[in-house]
Amino acid sequence: MISKNIKENVDYIKNLNNNSSDLNTRYVKAGFQKIGFVFLESTSSDDKISNYFMKNINLIINFNKKLFFNNLFFHLKNQIPNSKIKTINNKDEIFYYLASGFTVIFVEGIEKAIVIETKANLDRSIAEPTTEVIIKGPKDSFIENYNANLGLIRKRIKDEKLFFDELKIGKRTKSKVAIGYINDIIDKSIVDKLKERLENIDIDGIIDSGNLKELIITSNKTNFPLIKATERPDIICQALLAGKACIVVENSPFVLIFPTFLIDYFRSSEDYYEKAININLTRFLRYICFIITLITPALYIALTAYNPEIVPDSLLISLAIQRAGVPFPTAIEILILSIIFEILRESDVRMPTLMGASISIVGALVLGDAAVNAGIVSPFAVIIIAITSVCALTFTDVDFINATRWWRLLFMLGAITLGLVGILGVGVIMLVHLVNAEEMDIPFMYPLAPHDQNDDIVVKRQNKNLYRGKFTKNIVKARFKDEN
Repeated sequence: MISKNIKENVDYIKNLNNNSSDLNTRYVKAGFQKIGFVFLESTSSDDKISNYFMKNINLIINFNKKLFFNNLFFHLKNQIPNSKIKTINNKDEIFYYLASGFTVIFVEGIEKAIVIETKANLDRSIAEPTTEVIIKGPKDSFIENYNANLGLIRKRIKDEKLFFDELKIGKRTKSKVAIGYINDIIDKSIVDKLKERLENIDIDGIIDSGNLKELIITSNKTNFPLIKATERPDIICQALLAGKACIVVENSPFVLIFPTFLIDYFRSSEDYYEKAININLTRFLRYICFIITLITPALYIALTAYNPEIVPDSLLISLAIQRAGVPFPTAIEILILSIIFEILRESDVRMPTLMGASISIVGALVLGDAAVNAGIVSPFAVIIIAITSVCALTFTDVDFINATRWWRLLFMLGAITLGLVGILGVGVIMLVHLVNAEEMDIPFMYPLAPHDQNDDIVVKRQNKNLYRGKFTKNIVKARFKDEN
C-alpha cells in the first residue's frame, strides 16, 4: 500500500531506483496540506508537467479558498486537465508508470496516488516502409510507438468487432503486447491458443517482436518462418479481414501475423491494388525466382560433374574451355562463390547506406572480374551465382531468405553426392518437410495442402478475393453481398 506520508513514498522510490540521476521530485504546499510529485526526466516532458500540473495547481487551490477543509485529492483528480489520469494504491505499480512517462502525485494523508501522462516524445514520426517498398498503395509504416501502431490499424478498420486484447510480458521490461483480431471472423481457438502461449512466457524482457516470435512458436519441424513480421499496416488489415490475428508489441516497428502460410511470402500487398490479369505475371515470376534460387547452383554442379550427357555438346565444350584454367572442382568453385556473395550481402546490409553502395560495386564488379581473370573461377559460375542472388532479392522477409539459404545448401550437397538424383531426393524431402510443418494444428502449406479452392493460390482471379479461407470461423464473402 502507498503510505500516507509523502516523504516515505519518495524515499521508497529513490531507494528502489538507487536515487537515479533522472529521478526528479518536488513538493508544493496547498493550504495546510502538502503535495509531492515524482517523475523521470528521461521519459517525461517538462512542458507537459508545467501545463498539466504546475499551472493548474494554483488555479485549483484559488478556485476554492477552503480547499484545505475539503478533499484536495478529489479536486486534483477531477480538475487536472489531462485525458490520461489514473488512481493507484499499490507501490509496485509506481515505477512502471514513471518509466512509461507518467508523473506520480502524492497528497499528504492519502493512501493513494494520482498518475498523469506527461510522456516525452521519444518516437520517430510515421514514414515510408524501408523493407517492403511498393509502387502503388499506402506509404505509411508502423513505428516504435505502441498507440500509434494501434491507430494505424484502427483508422483502416472502423469496426466495433475489431478487438485488441492487451497483456504485459517481461518481468523487467513489462512490455505491452496486444492481440488484434476481428471477433466475428476469426476462429476464437486461434486467439485462445495465442493468449495461452503469451501468458505462459516467463522471461526478463521483450525488446522487439522478433523476440516474441521465437517464444510463440513451439514447432521445430521447419526452419521456414511460421509467423510473419511486417511493417505495413495495410498488410495487417488484409490479414485481419482474412480471419487472421496480429500481435502488436510495444517499441517494435514490426507487427506479427498468425497464422502464416508459405504462400504468403509470394504475395505482395500491391497485388490487391491492381487488376488481376496484370498481376498474374508478377506472381508467376516470384515462384520461378524461388525455384531458381533454390536449385540453380545445384543443377549446375550436377550437369557439369555428374550428368554431362544431358548438356548439349556445344555448351559442354564452351564450359570445358572456360574451366580449363580453374584449379578447383565445380562444387568447390560454386561453394566459394556462394560464400563470397553471402559475405558481401551481409556487409552491405550492416554498412551505412552510402558505404553500402560502394561495397556492392566493389564486390560484384571488381572482385568478380578479378577472380575470373585470375583463373580462380569460371565466368559461367559467376553468372550462375549472380542469377541465384538476384532471384533471392525478390523476397524481403529475412527469416524466409535464411531458410532458403539452408535448403539451397542442401540441394548443392545432394548434387555433389548423387547429381540429379540427389537434387530430386532433396526436393522430395523438402516437400514432405513443408507438408508436415504446422503450428497450432494449422498447416503451413495451406491452401495447397489441404487444398482450398476459395483461395487464389497462383493465378489471381477477381471473384476469388471475395471468400475467406477454411481456417477462419466462417467461409463468407468478404466484400459483396450474396448474389442470386
